[in-house]
Amino acid sequence: MEHEYVRHGALALLAGLDVHTGQVFASTPQTTGIVPFMDLAGQVMARPEYRGAPRVFVIVDNGPDHRGKTAITRLRKAHPNAIMIHTPVHASWLNQIEIFFSVIQKKVVTPNDFPSLEKLSETLLAFVDRCNQTAKPFNWKYTAADLKDLLRQHQRTRKTRHQAASRPRGGRLNNPSRTYESTH
Repeated sequence: MEHEYVRHGALALLAGLDVHTGQVFASTPQTTGIVPFMDLAGQVMARPEYRGAPRVFVIVDNGPDHRGKTAITRLRKAHPNAIMIHTPVHASWLNQIEIFFSVIQKKVVTPNDFPSLEKLSETLLAFVDRCNQTAKPFNWKYTAADLKDLLRQHQRTRKTRHQAASRPRGGRLNNPSRTYESTH
């Protein structure tokens, strides 16, 4: 018996994470864009703890809905205490909400088949609600010193491998075009 995959459409999951509490704010619009992004920002900024804060840092990736000076100005005009910060290109892992997206992918999306977009939306938002009941901030322990140590270790390893690769073995030279660099 063959199984036919039936696509019921696409749904966006927009989410924001309070890094101090671990609380997630989410919406499931039919599409992404400036309006859904600003709606989510409005949902967050309407809460007293953000509306009354002197500054609220809104950390975003470089998606088209919130890229560039126009997006920064738009958010600042709507919410004067909001300061938009973009993660570097190809460094979305610096944005902690990406950890939550990974959890949702593994625990909600991948193992399930949804009969409709409404059921998918309902399931995603119910998962967010359940997570918020026991929310805690992510406890990142990786420091700048840890990164420097890792880079030094990587540099030493590359140097050792390069030296070993350029030494003659058994009367023959190794292929000088061989590299040992990491691709990631």
